[in-house]
Amino acid sequence: MDFLPPAPHAETGPLLLTGATGFLGMELLARYLERTGRTVYALVRARDDAEAQARLRAAVTRVVDAPGRFDHRLLAIRGDVALPGLGLSRSRRLALAESVTEIVHSAASVSFTLPLEEAREINVEGTRRMLQLAELCTAHGSLRRFAYVSTAYVAGDATGTFGEDDHDVGQSFRNTYERTKWEAERLVRAHAERLPVQIFRPSIVVGEQETGWTAAFNVIYAPLRAFAKGASVPLIPGRRSAPVDVVPVDYVADAIVALSSREDGAGLTYSLAAGPQASSVGELVSLSARTFERRRPLIVPPALYSRTIHPLALRRSSGARRTWLRQAPVFFPYFALGVRHDTTRTREALAADGLGPPPLATYFDRLVDFAEAARWGRRTLSRVDAAGAVRGRAALAAPPAPLRGVEALRPG
Repeated sequence: MDFLPPAPHAETGPLLLTGATGFLGMELLARYLERTGRTVYALVRARDDAEAQARLRAAVTRVVDAPGRFDHRLLAIRGDVALPGLGLSRSRRLALAESVTEIVHSAASVSFTLPLEEAREINVEGTRRMLQLAELCTAHGSLRRFAYVSTAYVAGDATGTFGEDDHDVGQSFRNTYERTKWEAERLVRAHAERLPVQIFRPSIVVGEQETGWTAAFNVIYAPLRAFAKGASVPLIPGRRSAPVDVVPVDYVADAIVALSSREDGAGLTYSLAAGPQASSVGELVSLSARTFERRRPLIVPPALYSRTIHPLALRRSSGARRTWLRQAPVFFPYFALGVRHDTTRTREALAADGLGPPPLATYFDRLVDFAEAARWGRRTLSRVDAAGAVRGRAALAAPPAPLRGVEALRPG
């Protein structure tokens, strides 16, 4: 297979992106295409190269305007992080190794309920295979960065402040996603002496702050949808003061692009969490009740709820409320967290770029507006559509422009 030549004046050479058809991956892809002149290779699961390219083109169409203008520097590589050798022939791996100067590994299973060995095959062994490719890049090319997208929830059930250099603090984990991302991060850290690795830890990622656009309706979207559908949710297990650390996807993508492009930063971990700006269970409940004009649910201790209230409520419920109650337990632990994420290094590193996580209350309504427009994921709307809708609303709300010149002399 012949790879694309580097684009003219490419800032730091071709880049390989995994997870490009996922939510965060699409946002990263949009930035590399629109803000740089770099050639982008994207590892895409598919039956053949043509299907891989079609899947990638569909993803690009969801996030950028006039996607055809990027065809000359965008190429799908049919492969899979869950397969030996990434599902690539030795010659293809060598061709990539000789070409790419940066790897951004964002592919992962984000399922909380995947069996442990299946989650490990994707999240841990997939990362191992990407690190092996990075070593090949170092041996045969000029790799300047291996950026790994982890999660703030490698903190597991730790309490207190979880620092950006913290990793193993004796925590246990609530689900296979947290455990396998922690194991994968440990693997990346073990390569720090021989590879230019960089670790990014987003917290709960939601839609864009300006448009609300999202391609994934997970975690806080589940209780929000229950409110929107009119499901009575009189009780929520949690602590009113517990942090709900939410960040918009555009902040996460902007931060990864900015920090991974710098010459310094190799070997460092960045917490892309709200940190001091984090919301709380109490605030999220209040925002939701106000937006959907519902009575505020009572917040009760999680242990009491799980032992007695939830089983009883499930037996007595039907329809939308029963659906919510069946799905909800996987998210309940995130309403009673005892950990706060230190973001000092990240805040200082991004200060010059003017980047920081906004308070949830400043864009909550836009998240809800988009979710309802997209019917909570049943209707596909592009990022471009969402941006256009926001511009349209702004134009309708704007006061008329003052009359100038000849127009100002005409009678009203």
